[in-house]
Amino acid sequence: MISYVDNKDLIKAEQLHGFFVGWKSPLSPERHLELIRGSTYFIAAYCEGRVVGFITALTDGVNSSFIPLFEVLPDFQGCGIGTELFQRMLIKLENIANVDLICDIDMQPFYERFGMLQSQGMVLRK
Repeated sequence: MISYVDNKDLIKAEQLHGFFVGWKSPLSPERHLELIRGSTYFIAAYCEGRVVGFITALTDGVNSSFIPLFEVLPDFQGCGIGTELFQRMLIKLENIANVDLICDIDMQPFYERFGMLQSQGMVLRK
């Protein structure tokens, strides 16, 4: 059974294994925990004491927000966890006019289901 939590203090590094699939230099569970604690908002999907999906957001609290990280472990994809995480985050951001994120082209149909529009932008990746 999947449960959802948004309390950063409940998360431990040892619950954060297997994320950042396909990254050239995946973050360690300890660094992952740091970024969670530094996020304005965070929601995790739990299964049997393990985090199996998560989403983070940064916001100025007035006009703009950004969803920098959103991932569901491969073995748990296709079960509705991503949809639930994203819907819950949109509720947290409902009073913010601009919600931005960057995604791969093949993920655009997922976000379009929530009313998001394709856009162009610039990034600097180090």
